[in-house]
Amino acid sequence: MVGVVARRVWPRVEKPGGEVAEAARRQDWPAVRDLLLAVPEGEWEPLLRGLGDGEGVREWLAEVIEKEPEPALALLVSASCHIHWAWEARTDTLAKYVSAEQFRLFHERLRIAEEQLYEVAEREPAWAEPWHLLLITGRGLEVGPTPAYERFEAVVRRQPEHLGAHLQYLQQVAAKWGGSDEEMHHFAWTAMTGARPGSPLGVLVAVAHIESMLDRGGRPSHYFGQPTVRRALREAADRSVCHPDHRRGPEWAFEYNAFAMVFALGGETRAARQLFRALGGRVTESPWRYLSVGAVPAYRRWRHRCGVWF
Repeated sequence: MVGVVARRVWPRVEKPGGEVAEAARRQDWPAVRDLLLAVPEGEWEPLLRGLGDGEGVREWLAEVIEKEPEPALALLVSASCHIHWAWEARTDTLAKYVSAEQFRLFHERLRIAEEQLYEVAEREPAWAEPWHLLLITGRGLEVGPTPAYERFEAVVRRQPEHLGAHLQYLQQVAAKWGGSDEEMHHFAWTAMTGARPGSPLGVLVAVAHIESMLDRGGRPSHYFGQPTVRRALREAADRSVCHPDHRRGPEWAFEYNAFAMVFALGGETRAARQLFRALGGRVTESPWRYLSVGAVPAYRRWRHRCGVWF
């Protein structure tokens, strides 16, 4: 059963890493460093993601890197900012609509990030996060399946249940990045069944089905209403967010939102209602943004359809 901690609040999009982003905007490196080091290395991802493309921060970080006697963490933060900056240049548009100049900037910024990440990996060989971010740069630079798998393996050797790395590798093996539907679902299912009970990796199954739904088009409710899909999603939830050993880690709101959406779309109203109540109005952009009307309106619409009004 999901622990229900409901509050009557207006739905709002969860913004990761607010304190870190604010400290970076103030150009307060000691505060950024201390906020990151206050949590385990495996939980840095949402904090780094919250920095976005780091407008006004990248140049400042270059100065920090020059002055720091041990600049590994500053290099990691800088690389994360460059990755976001790279994707800002490329945009989420289909490749055929991206100009040659956009691709040039995209690859240039990703190569800067790659260089910094390899230096971090050399300086801090126990860290998983540089290898996780190298999965993202590698996909953008089209390094190919073998190097991508080697980068994924480098993460899971250090942190076997690193959710971010699993989500990135799932994208790598998806059809839209040169993989296939079968390979993607096999990866998601194998990762989930090989993990401990209550692991966050169960959400991979939900994400894989969201990817399949988007790839096939048509009505989302029709896709998620298929009996085989519903059974797979129920088992994935039972192994993860609905398992008594599930712990609310830094990405728990994303996990709950993903399952709430697929259950609501598939007519699993009771299961969706339980997750909506536990979320208490917390909305994550992904996966709700895929429903076209905006994350908060989509969340609110389907929450109401499931009978949750607070």
